Amino acid sequence: MSEDYAHGRRDGLRLALAILAAEEAKWSALLGESQAWRTNATRAVRHKTLQVAQRRVETALNRLMPKKAESRGDEISSALEKAGL
Repeated sequence: MSEDYAHGRRDGLRLALAILAAEEAKWSALLGESQAWRTNATRAVRHKTLQVAQRRVETALNRLMPKKAESRGDEISSALEKAGL
């Protein structure tokens, strides 16, 4: 796999992580706000699903990191910090 292709894949995963973080923040603000229990349960399931998806994307991103770089770069750390991971 060429370095440009791998870098593009990592960028795509960072973008997906940012999108998931935004969606998770939206649903966490809505948890327990409705008077209907079914709506609250649906929101809780969506929130948990987004949290699981974030972890999976983070795992995939970590697996694509170059082996020579043991520590995370500043760019990756800031992206994960923005996502709240």
